[in-house]
Amino acid sequence: MILSLFMKKLIFGGLLGLVIQTTFSQNKFTISGYVRDSLSAESLIGASVTVNGNGANSNQYGFYSITLPEGSYAFSCSYVGYQSLQQKIALFGNMRLNFFLSPKKSTNEEVIVYSKRRDANVKNAQMGKMDLTMNQVKSLPVLFGEVDIMKTLQLLPGVSNAGEGNTGLYVRGGGPDQNLILLDDAIVYNTGHLFGFFSIFNSDAIKNTTLIKGGFPAQYGGRLSSVLDVAMQEGNMNKFQADGGIGLIASRISIQGPIKKKKASFIVSGRRTYIDLLVKPFVPHSSQFYGSGYYFYDLNTKVNYQFSEKDRLYGSGYFGRDVFDFRNSGPGF
Repeated sequence: MILSLFMKKLIFGGLLGLVIQTTFSQNKFTISGYVRDSLSAESLIGASVTVNGNGANSNQYGFYSITLPEGSYAFSCSYVGYQSLQQKIALFGNMRLNFFLSPKKSTNEEVIVYSKRRDANVKNAQMGKMDLTMNQVKSLPVLFGEVDIMKTLQLLPGVSNAGEGNTGLYVRGGGPDQNLILLDDAIVYNTGHLFGFFSIFNSDAIKNTTLIKGGFPAQYGGRLSSVLDVAMQEGNMNKFQADGGIGLIASRISIQGPIKKKKASFIVSGRRTYIDLLVKPFVPHSSQFYGSGYYFYDLNTKVNYQFSEKDRLYGSGYFGRDVFDFRNSGPGF
């Protein structure tokens, strides 16, 4: 009788615990997607997706992922220079949610700009990381009309130049050869033209630049000084677009557009200096150095094809050359 009563209490306690566990346990699901420009479908790097005070930032491909218990949530997506977007979601399974943000229109109201959030040092898990968009880079004064990413990076705290007119970087005391420089995940060993006076990065083809001064993620391997990750534009997926510029010593042109709308796109960007053409009229025919000259050119190309929401193929390339001709018709030559 006593044993039977004990067994009943044990079974009742087990059933009660199972009911409590079932009541309070919640299934968790993952909501993920891409953050893109609503006009060009270009991915937005570092966009903020928040829900209930928590959230995530989009990676270099514009992708984000958040895992939450099932329920109803209000999502908010924001990016500098774009209008924020809010959307309510009932989360009862893994789902895909893409955000298409519209650029902000100009306004005459007062705008207060903060260099960074006050709590960024305690909420950001990545130390020593700085993101630079091309809008920020192009807002600074430039030399000879040429926007140069490497020159802009030399103005950041903890970074100094390797000498006047040089594109090398000394990051927190490290040498230029201790930096890992990537262009679309490909290692760049030589970043300079004209003995380092100009960098190889064409501003019309670049979308975002990330400088990590310490605590590098494992994907970059071991580096002594810093990591500079440069991402090229992917191309406008909705319409054809052409940009260009004429400078004092160089001209550039960039063409981008869809190969197949909302599925594939391309971008081709070229730059060439005409120092040789500018100097030639000042060298007389009688000079022994007549016919000498120097110029350089850059060509950036990229294509991308979206097979599905989870599968995407990128192909990018860089072609550049410094051309120097020296002719001396003097005695002994």
